[in-house]
Amino acid sequence: MNRTPGPPSFRFVFQALASINVSMKQQVKAFTLHALKTLGYGTLGALLMLLVVGILMLNSKQDLKVWHTASLDEEFTARDKSVKTFTDYLALEDRLFAQLDEKVYQKIGLEDQNLINRYHRGSLSDPERWERNWNRSFELEAEESSEGPKLGVLLIHGLSDSPYSLRSIGEKLHSKGAHVVGIRVPGHGTAPSGLTRTKWQDMAAAVEIGMQHLKGKVGDRPVSIIGYSNGGALALHYTLCAIEDEELPAPESLVLISPEIGISRMAAMAIWQERIGSILFLKKLQWNSVQPEYDPYKYGSFAVNAGDLAHKLTNVNRKKIAKLSRKKRLSNFPQVLTFQSLVDATVSVPALVTDLFDHLPERDHELVLFGMNRAAMIDSLFAIDPASSIPGIREDPNRNFTLSVLVNRDEKSELVTLRTWKPRESEFSDQATDLSWPNRIYSLSHVALPFRGNDPVYGGVDPEESPGISLGGIVLRGEKGVLKIAGNDMLRLRWNPFYTLMEDRILEQLGLEP
Repeated sequence: MNRTPGPPSFRFVFQALASINVSMKQQVKAFTLHALKTLGYGTLGALLMLLVVGILMLNSKQDLKVWHTASLDEEFTARDKSVKTFTDYLALEDRLFAQLDEKVYQKIGLEDQNLINRYHRGSLSDPERWERNWNRSFELEAEESSEGPKLGVLLIHGLSDSPYSLRSIGEKLHSKGAHVVGIRVPGHGTAPSGLTRTKWQDMAAAVEIGMQHLKGKVGDRPVSIIGYSNGGALALHYTLCAIEDEELPAPESLVLISPEIGISRMAAMAIWQERIGSILFLKKLQWNSVQPEYDPYKYGSFAVNAGDLAHKLTNVNRKKIAKLSRKKRLSNFPQVLTFQSLVDATVSVPALVTDLFDHLPERDHELVLFGMNRAAMIDSLFAIDPASSIPGIREDPNRNFTLSVLVNRDEKSELVTLRTWKPRESEFSDQATDLSWPNRIYSLSHVALPFRGNDPVYGGVDPEESPGISLGGIVLRGEKGVLKIAGNDMLRLRWNPFYTLMEDRILEQLGLEP
């Protein structure tokens, strides 16, 4: 008997639907994976393109000169165990400067033999034009007397700088009876290439040699350290090491000028630029900037490694302070007097407080801030107002240091007053001064603080006669994009109109004047 086929089973329908669903899921999954791969490859390609463009831009700097590439292997390093004394250090320095003459001064091309190249003998920027080459370490021995020197002072200059930066204060201290040593920190005073290889440990080891020598010269007299910028970080590092190691002569006081306590975190990333350059054999990537070398006592070009070692040194200091603070071992930390411009493109004022002063036990520490010229009437042009950080500092109920700020006497006067808040006090006292803001100057800068207004090289107010170039008063006007020198460098103030106030406070701090 024939049977008529009935309707299909629902089971077969569900199987068909399930098969379609699986197929759609597979297609969606395949499409998604394909889209993600496409997006990933596209992103990677874009990043690679950005990297290539970035590398090409970084490598488009001015051509490197012999002073950027010269290898000066007579420079001191912490690994050199043959250099144990300051006399050894100076002997090595003699060999280093002989090598500098051989490998740089005698190798410059005809195109670089001009009047403002420091590496051209006889130029206006040649350091040998001065009675003393202040790129080198120096010692100012106290005059012999039955009492001996009143104290010893070690001067430590800043990054890319030279002992010249603290020359004026050193000579003043010497005239008051101090035995003064100005150490040339490794990597400095020679050629910018020196800072492509120097490590912060080399610098710290040189400071230790200087302190040991100074203590041997002054005996039981106190020793102090004055550190400018990176020299401030090195002074702090040595002091922390002296707390940990009682065999190191401990400073009785610290004077820090624009100290390198907190710097930009971008400095930590910059080292990758140098590493990429090493891999690709692009030497220009070793440099953040390549500039003409017209300054006899400061490098114009700045090596990536210099920023990296500064970053590492500040991190080491931060960790040491935290460790010693936890162990309650900062009670013997020496008295600190710090001078800082409120406007500083190099170091951070808030970090100076949070990373240093907030950890110190109360001991007559003082932070002196050089404020902004409010009478300049250009407030509306300020991109930021650094003064906004002051209320938080002065109103902190736990502030255990004196805060002093140089302010305009009133909003219409360029005369300045020193306004002071004692520890944990909200009320201030004013001390009138006979100082004033020079016309058309709205702030100090990081590089201005250690130089007096009449400094022969960097001064801008009736500078003493210079045997060579004088940079403090140079103002070049014309069209942009013409000069090799960046406009920002020409606008940056190079001298301190309130230098006498700073000098007087330092003499008072060290007990050389009442």
